[in-house]
Amino acid sequence: MLRRLFTPRWLGALALAVVYAFVGYHLGQWQWGRYEFKAERNALLDAHYRAEPVPLASVLDHQPVDRARDDWTKVSATGSYDGQQLLVRNRPNNSVYGYEVLAPLRLQDGSTAIIDRGWVENSARGANVLPEVPPAPAGEVTVVGWVRPAESTDHKKLPDGQVASISLPDVEAAWGTEVLDGYVVLASEKLPDGTEPARPAALADPDRSLGPHQAYAFQWWFSMPVGLLLIWLGLRREQREAQPDRVVKPKKVRIWDEEDY
Repeated sequence: MLRRLFTPRWLGALALAVVYAFVGYHLGQWQWGRYEFKAERNALLDAHYRAEPVPLASVLDHQPVDRARDDWTKVSATGSYDGQQLLVRNRPNNSVYGYEVLAPLRLQDGSTAIIDRGWVENSARGANVLPEVPPAPAGEVTVVGWVRPAESTDHKKLPDGQVASISLPDVEAAWGTEVLDGYVVLASEKLPDGTEPARPAALADPDRSLGPHQAYAFQWWFSMPVGLLLIWLGLRREQREAQPDRVVKPKKVRIWDEEDY
């Protein structure tokens, strides 16, 4: 069997089997990495999402949000909305597309934080008509929400009052002021008398599904020896057929062949 293996035909098949096993191993590693990333994300959500809020200033500043440590940290802050609200286009919420509504919250230390107040559905009169948006409340307001890292810019030119992503360059250009690096997804906001003003619809809870990545990783790894197994079976069959004393089964005669005689 080894002599048969060291022929050009079987050596070519062996090379293909080794390449497939190599690729299968790395594809399995990639899928496992995706699974671990989502598992770590869920662990971070478990630690932060329903925790007691901490002061916004302890998490959000002019440095990028540390995704591994601070993403989805629950925070609270007091300030007043100062400036027009921005609409972020093409944002899904519970599988429906619309706009996320951003408002600039001027904090007591003079800095400005981006507050994602929620979501509004596209206007029924078409994309050229903006939907009605609940205004940001006037005066002092206390917000509670979750910190998220800023997004990358899409470099799109949009009408005034709209941005393509929650990126610092786009938001700062629209508001004409410097903002903290990151934004806060609003959970609740209250006025000094304890009332909650009207707001856009709350965003859906973050996705916690792990997806099929773990299963895909095992599928790739378990399939790695398939090529080698097929080569072994092929060599066995070829060797068996080459034996001079092997018993040859009589050819099966079909009914329609008998009728030809």
